[in-house]
Amino acid sequence: MATFFGEVLSAYSRAVEEEDDDDDLDENDEDEQIRRELEEKREVHLHWSPEVSESLKSGNKLQCSDFILAVGHNAARFLSVYVLASANWRAVGHASVWNERSRAVTGQTSEESACVFYRHTDNPSVLICQATCYIAEDQLFQWTEKVFDCLQHRELNVTVLSDSSMADYKTADYLCTSSAPFLRSLHTGTFSGQPVCQSLEQPNIITGLSAAVLNHCQVHRIATVVYQCYSDIIGPDSVTMETYKPALTKLGKSIQLASSPSTDVLRKFVKTTDIQSNLYI
Repeated sequence: MATFFGEVLSAYSRAVEEEDDDDDLDENDEDEQIRRELEEKREVHLHWSPEVSESLKSGNKLQCSDFILAVGHNAARFLSVYVLASANWRAVGHASVWNERSRAVTGQTSEESACVFYRHTDNPSVLICQATCYIAEDQLFQWTEKVFDCLQHRELNVTVLSDSSMADYKTADYLCTSSAPFLRSLHTGTFSGQPVCQSLEQPNIITGLSAAVLNHCQVHRIATVVYQCYSDIIGPDSVTMETYKPALTKLGKSIQLASSPSTDVLRKFVKTTDIQSNLYI
């Protein structure tokens, strides 16, 4: 196509451009739908027992004086061996989480879940949660908000037991590694008790679910202490599990710790591996 001055312009079809615009709109709609479906799939869901569900639907919060959260396999199995092994606890709910490392299954029961809530039968105000599944960064706020929205906050005390690798601990004293496993603590401003160990030194930080819970409780002025156990052993072991014992002895009558768990209980929850020698025979 030529202009009055003889300039040549490329001819175009309006129909083609309109078709391209329609294709872009279709792709945007499709991307938006995929994004919405992915967000729905990554949503954290809480599943409570019928008794608890009815109470929550009526607008009542769970009357909870002590909430104990175990994050990681050693922390969770410590509770299994020293606390939950007694017959005074029952599962009252679980959380289902789907992400790149955790796969929630529809119809999953509390026994099959990696995030289970237990309630003391004689003292229902004590609630325990074992979380051994991975919770992604975009799900931490969801999990924390939904769980604490179910609990009454008045006179609530939260204790978090958390696993961490010795490789993540930063110190100028290299001899410190010989004392592993050991505990370090962080607490909210409203926590009035005395931690059973020294505070976590800078520049060390806590991350993941433990950090999300601590931040939430700091904002909402809930008395909370996090005990982080640094261990140089990969996987559950009895020595690392016992390191958590002082953290719960401070709770007094709220939690009864088994003084010496049976061998059968330890064998059930502690993973043992064969030690292989690299010497030739």
